[in-house]
Amino acid sequence: MARQELIVRTRRRTEVAEITEKVRAAVSEGKFTRGLVHIFVPHTTAAVTLNERIDPQVVADLVDHLERLVPWSGAWAHQGNAAAHVKASLVGHSLVLSVEDGELDLGSWQGIFFCEFHGPRTRTVRLTFQPG
Repeated sequence: MARQELIVRTRRRTEVAEITEKVRAAVSEGKFTRGLVHIFVPHTTAAVTLNERIDPQVVADLVDHLERLVPWSGAWAHQGNAAAHVKASLVGHSLVLSVEDGELDLGSWQGIFFCEFHGPRTRTVRLTFQPG
């Protein structure tokens, strides 16, 4: 199994950044034609998700509704960044995607998004390739 890391720099406390092309480039560099890529975010206040990449309003809605669902102001037992921990847990820390013919096997509207909930920060996304 091969492994690679991507660096993502965020500029806002809450930010959803598309990383599809970075992952595509890493898959291409991995030089395997078929298998799986495991995408993992090793941070407790960040996440990764698969969603629509064509309409930017989808990402805006995601950010907006997560802010409403899990507001920063609240009766948190863990003060400071509790909302960021909850949002990251709701969205999730990993994805497993297929690679076919050397390409990510995504739907035509799908994209991979890094979700920052306690930025701005410099973050790591780990990619593990499993040929199959």
